[in-house]
Amino acid sequence: MIKAMIVDDHIMVRESMKYLLENDGSVKVIEEANDGIDCLKKLKNINPDILLLDINMPNMNGIDVLKKIKNERKLIKILLFTAHEENEFLIQAYKIGADGYILKKSSFKELKLAIKEIMNGNVYIQPDLISILNSKEIDDKNEDINKIKLLTKREMEILQQVASGMFNKEIAINLNISERTVKNHISNIFKKIEVSDRTQAAVFAIRNNIVKVF
Repeated sequence: MIKAMIVDDHIMVRESMKYLLENDGSVKVIEEANDGIDCLKKLKNINPDILLLDINMPNMNGIDVLKKIKNERKLIKILLFTAHEENEFLIQAYKIGADGYILKKSSFKELKLAIKEIMNGNVYIQPDLISILNSKEIDDKNEDINKIKLLTKREMEILQQVASGMFNKEIAINLNISERTVKNHISNIFKKIEVSDRTQAAVFAIRNNIVKVF
């Protein structure tokens, strides 16, 4: 069962989400927090698989929490909730490397899909938000095109598979090469497209239509 922590400054949101998730049977909510400071304090004593994190909160917002966790607790997956008017926050979250983004008005079906995809190693971006992540503020097409040109055919194949959520061993088997070779290729890919992890690489691939978004 997936262990989740919900972080939102509205208790009704937390209680409703907890009820729906636990009633569905695939997720156990092991902790709740009402802001970023409360979240980081409680995370010292627990180890959730995924953090369901509101972006806009008092005291310490979701962006600052995201930065902290990505630096110190990389194995924790993070699904961010956003609203249309929070485009600037969403763009910051993209740059830091959140694992997923959905709108707060989303259906429970969308939430379940996002959690499932993220826990399978994929990046989930709700379709309504794709246009924001493709906006001028973050998407210098010429720069991305130049980065893509640096990739070899093999590196493009591996980037596609990384962005599809495949692990190194799976990629190695699929391409009939060693895991060490896959690891070396991934390291070169990260340098060429200027990202620091698989999540950012996946978002780069989605943004440039190297892979299809779900």
